Amino acid sequence: MDTVAGRTVLITGAAMGLGRAFAERAVREDAAAVVLWDVNEKALKRTAAELEAVGRSGIHPYVVDVSDREAIAATAAAVRSEVGDVDVLINNAGIVRGNGYFWETADPADIDKTVAINSLAPMYITLEFLPAMVSRRTPARVLTIASSAALVSNPRMSVYAASKWAALGWSDSVRLELEQSGNGHVKVTTFCPTYINTGMFDGAKGFLFTPIIEQDEAVDTAWSEMKKGAALVVMPWTSRLNRAISGLLPLKLRDLYLNAVGVYHSMDEFTGRKG
Repeated sequence: MDTVAGRTVLITGAAMGLGRAFAERAVREDAAAVVLWDVNEKALKRTAAELEAVGRSGIHPYVVDVSDREAIAATAAAVRSEVGDVDVLINNAGIVRGNGYFWETADPADIDKTVAINSLAPMYITLEFLPAMVSRRTPARVLTIASSAALVSNPRMSVYAASKWAALGWSDSVRLELEQSGNGHVKVTTFCPTYINTGMFDGAKGFLFTPIIEQDEAVDTAWSEMKKGAALVVMPWTSRLNRAISGLLPLKLRDLYLNAVGVYHSMDEFTGRKG
């Protein structure tokens, strides 16, 4: 797939940050329809209006809480009825909570919410649109935004890391299922970046040779690799190195190494997006 021109693109968490940037890429390439899902109605309306003003794509905003499975099903049905089948699905919505140790969790509901949005929502949403992608036999793409936290354990983000490990394991397994079943026209890409400068990880620190990634760099990489049908995209190169080293070293040496380069203290001063 060289372009999304003439295709229908659905993006979750589309009102701001990475999601909005992905929507801008779709409009820039003249997608026939860009479907925006977000729980923030005010921001969603603003983004939809701004996208409508700059391109020829049909913009279709839907207010939906992707932590709610029934809301996903109802909104997906509305999209199929009002817009049609989806050619490109970008599972971008995500949350992160707190920077304390796991036993300091003040509200257990944060655990449920993190897993619901980061792990279960991509599964439920993809299940709504993947069957048509398979049966139509035309090129289609599913991009899931995971995290480098899905590759390497990290203190002060245990639930977030667990949710992204689940997203990665599920997404890459679906990729293999599509290949094994002869449905290679649908490509699944999993994107695993380190911290990105979107506001979501305000206060988190970069580590050795690994600064905070600029949003445009992350989106450009994920977007181009998704169109190519790349399986797993890990950025930056230091994250790929840390993953390789973690797989080779004994556990104690791995911990010494990741602690020394700063990975294990990268969340010490995390505050997250304000407001």
